[in-house]
Amino acid sequence: MPFSLRDATPSDLPAITEIYRESVLNGVASYEIIPPSESEMASRFSANTGLGYPYVAAVDENGTLLGYAYASAFRTRPAYRWIVEDSIYLAPAARGLGIGRALLTALISRCTEFGFRQMIAVIGGAHPASIALHRTLGFEDTGLLKGAGYKHGRWLDTMIMQRPLGDGKDSDPNPSVYPGTLFKG
Repeated sequence: MPFSLRDATPSDLPAITEIYRESVLNGVASYEIIPPSESEMASRFSANTGLGYPYVAAVDENGTLLGYAYASAFRTRPAYRWIVEDSIYLAPAARGLGIGRALLTALISRCTEFGFRQMIAVIGGAHPASIALHRTLGFEDTGLLKGAGYKHGRWLDTMIMQRPLGDGKDSDPNPSVYPGTLFKG
């Protein structure tokens, strides 16, 4: 299936909402139980992109959204501003075709260019395909939270994985440029 990547835009929100809805209802990547509305997804999109975090869309040759990936704050405390968490969601028909890999590769590249130093993957349900994807792109296992969520009538483990970006922890970051400027203290 041919596809291309581009920045996600507000016009993608109906499709983003539907892809996420399907994942919430049928998957374990998200521990949400009730799918958020399009207006809630718009608020989340605006909050994330408004802070400069990348949000990438994969579209087919007709412009149909196949999936999306974004980086967000891992935690909101100032010392964490150099770390991002990745999220990837694909339409069911787009799974297993290399689209997730392309989205994550683009996200890693953009976050590195922006000056982030670590990327964290919090993999709901410790999903084997997601773990394998992250491993192939340089993520290492850093922890397993056993029985961290309860969804679809079962307890779910959560895998935590980490990948350095740029210099990682080998040099001091510059607090006067993004993402250092995310902290206004």
